[in-house]
Amino acid sequence: MGALSTLRASLTVALLLLCAGAGAAWAAPTSAEVEAVFLFNFSQFVDWPAQSFAAASSPIVLCVLGNDPFGPALDQVVRGEQVNGRPLEVRRFRRVEDVTDCHILFVSRSERGQLEPILKALQGRSVLTVSDIEDFARAGGVICFVQMDNKIRLRVNLEAAKAAGLTLSSKLLRPAQIVASGEG
Repeated sequence: MGALSTLRASLTVALLLLCAGAGAAWAAPTSAEVEAVFLFNFSQFVDWPAQSFAAASSPIVLCVLGNDPFGPALDQVVRGEQVNGRPLEVRRFRRVEDVTDCHILFVSRSERGQLEPILKALQGRSVLTVSDIEDFARAGGVICFVQMDNKIRLRVNLEAAKAAGLTLSSKLLRPAQIVASGEG
């Protein structure tokens, strides 16, 4: 099975689990639910420097900064999951100054006006920054969710990933659009 097929299969299974948890009535997943599955999958396709973890058994921590668009969906997606022997944990923060021990940080749209100071505060830290704020990757974030043709697409800033000391798998990059900071 190809890399893209594996990613799609993982997304499909996670979406089915989300829908099954909703009860007997099936409802199409919301974009927030789909994005929650993507966040989980990113943990499988990113390598962090060893010093990003306190110990070999330390969790991969997925964080949300600002208003949480996911509700219980993100917690449900990662519950009981492990990646490379590491459990996953979800934390939520209101202020970037409080963000600690975070590996994947979703920056909520509520933080749009604070984007520059948020990204500046995270400089030098090995944090995969993700958002659905328009032009997030061009502003210096690593991954931006973009709605196109009723699907979520990815824009990836490789410069930002490299500056954070992150290695992104080709499986993640293959379906993504690569952009640079400040690109018009």
